Amino acid sequence: MTMNADRANRAIDWFRYARQIQKQQLRQLAQSGALASRICHLVHMLQCERGASNIWLCSQGRLYDAECRASRALVDEQRLALLPLLGDDPPLTSSALCQRIAAALWGLEQLPDLRQRVQAQRIDAADAMEQFSATIRHLLSIVPQLNDTLDDPRIVQPLVALYSVMQGKELVGQERALGALGFTLGHFSDALRQRLVDRIDGQQPCFDTFLSLTTAALSDVFHTRCGATLEIEQLRRLACTRQPPQDQGENALRWFVLHTQRLEELRALEESLIDALMHTVATLLAEEDLPPISAAFLEPAGDALSLRLDSQLLPLVRQQARELEQLTAQLASLKASVDERKVIDSAKQVLMTHQNMTEEQAWQCLRKMAMDKNQRMVEIARALLTVKNLWQ
Repeated sequence: MTMNADRANRAIDWFRYARQIQKQQLRQLAQSGALASRICHLVHMLQCERGASNIWLCSQGRLYDAECRASRALVDEQRLALLPLLGDDPPLTSSALCQRIAAALWGLEQLPDLRQRVQAQRIDAADAMEQFSATIRHLLSIVPQLNDTLDDPRIVQPLVALYSVMQGKELVGQERALGALGFTLGHFSDALRQRLVDRIDGQQPCFDTFLSLTTAALSDVFHTRCGATLEIEQLRRLACTRQPPQDQGENALRWFVLHTQRLEELRALEESLIDALMHTVATLLAEEDLPPISAAFLEPAGDALSLRLDSQLLPLVRQQARELEQLTAQLASLKASVDERKVIDSAKQVLMTHQNMTEEQAWQCLRKMAMDKNQRMVEIARALLTVKNLWQ
């Protein structure tokens, strides 16, 4: 009997140790939650400064001078709010996280020089945008490292959802900056148009990941408030299919305002995700340190222990099964994307052969038809190949 009690005590000690580790991880995440929130604020303001600087440079200083100055002040305010969280005793546990923070801080230290060159118009809009984007990229790379040691799906899942929204939002910010550049210049080069299309297409996988992991309530918020509006879609069509009219920057300003409104909604969604994550952390920290210990638990091969462990492991097994299903679905989606690309390439070849188009002209033709008919490009490509087969 004494031996059985000793074994139970050792088991309880291990349960206590596991709980101590979990609490340590949760406390670290609670501290990291404040860091993630500050990063979100700073990234948002950097995105604003990047877009305003693009318009200012492309208009040769005629437009958005006040907005540039205001966004710089807000960036500096958020940067100063972030720095204390990275002080002498930061909640950091991995060298990878430290390296990402070092890269982000280095980028922030280059801001004064970048701003001087922007103000003196000694840098073009594309190069300025790339420098802003690099700093934002380093800041965003910090967030996924915050869950490096966490293994509880109740925490990992909302963290991945948050990071997915942040990544999608950054692509929306880059779309705003690129579109503002083209509309302010009064034309979109083939390279600029392709970069814009890539940012538009890249948003959906990020938001799809978020929607697969988030709650029904936050999913509804995204669908009702965070999507691209009809006006944005109309301006996208203008930018991606033909050259915009010379309008003294009116479309550029409209484009910037519409995307800013969307980015503000996505910013609010980020805050909701962080609040929900911190609530989950607080709930887990408040849980009892040990499950109730009954006499059955002390039996060496008692069913109570097996049932208790089963009840604890079953949610993890189910979570792993869901993750496996998601991976399978992602692989199937990847294969479908490859197949669709082959169909589009075949349709481009038909246009190049029968209409004497270049590859770029054929691609633009397919995209314009897709937008005009409100259909996916692959559907237009399949229809074209069907018609071609009927000709033969």
